Amino acid sequence: MTNRQGIPIWYKLISADAAAAECFYGSVLGWRFERTPAAPDMDHRIASANGTGVAGLMQQPEGQEMPLRWLVYFGVEDVDRSVRHAEQAGASVHVPPTDIPGVGRFAFLADPQGALFYLMRGASEEDSKAFRCGGNVPEGHAVWNELAAPDPDAAIAFYGALLGLRKEGGMSMGELGDYSFIHAGPDCIGAVMGEGPDGRPGWQVYFSVNDIDKAVDRLGQAGGRVVWGPAEIPGNCFALVAEDDQEARFGLVGPQTR
Repeated sequence: MTNRQGIPIWYKLISADAAAAECFYGSVLGWRFERTPAAPDMDHRIASANGTGVAGLMQQPEGQEMPLRWLVYFGVEDVDRSVRHAEQAGASVHVPPTDIPGVGRFAFLADPQGALFYLMRGASEEDSKAFRCGGNVPEGHAVWNELAAPDPDAAIAFYGALLGLRKEGGMSMGELGDYSFIHAGPDCIGAVMGEGPDGRPGWQVYFSVNDIDKAVDRLGQAGGRVVWGPAEIPGNCFALVAEDDQEARFGLVGPQTR
C-alpha cells in the first residue's frame, strides 16, 4: 500500500444480516459482491464498484458483541508503532496488531472519545481506490469521512498527532458549532463536527452516486430511509444521511439531474 499516511483505505460494515446487507447495498449503490475465504465461522463479503474493491460486509459473529455500523480503515506506514502512539494519547485497543495473510496488518481501536476506527498497512504496493476525492468520482466509492465528537478540537489534535491529519478551513453550523475540514497532505478527506442532535458520535462515511434523487428512490425501495437532506453542498452536488434497512447510518453525495 502506497497511499499517503492518514488516507482512508477501506471500509467495513458490521451487520446482523450480511445477506440482507448485500441485497440492500447492491440495490442502492450497484455494488457486486464475492465471499472471501475468511475464518470458517465468519461470513465476510467484498463489495466492488466497477470492478474495484471498495468495502467489506461482515456478519456479526454469533455470541460476539460488535458495533453494527460502518467503520473506517486509515492507512499507516507502521501499524504497531501507530498503535503504541494511539495508546499513549489515550486510545483503547480492541484488536491488537494482527496479520491477515495476503491482505495486510491491522488493528481496531477507539479514540479517547470512544469513536471506533481501524489502522492498516496493506500487503499490496498498489494504492487503495476505495476512497476517492475530487471530481468525477465513480458511483459507489467513498468520497467523504465525517467524525462527530463531543470535543472536536481534541479529536482533531488526536488524529493530527496519530495520522498527520490537519484542520484546514470549515464553516459554521450555528448552534451545532463548526464543521472543520480535515486534510491528509493536499487531500481533503472529510470533516470533524460536534455531536449532532441525535447524539451519535463516531465516524460516518459518504458514498458517491450519479443522481441523488434516483438514489433516494432506490433507498426507499430497498427498505432504507433518509435521515437528513438532500441538501445542496459546494460543487453542484447534494448530500444526505441515510439509514439502511438495519438502521446502520451512511451518507450519499451526488448531483441532481432531474
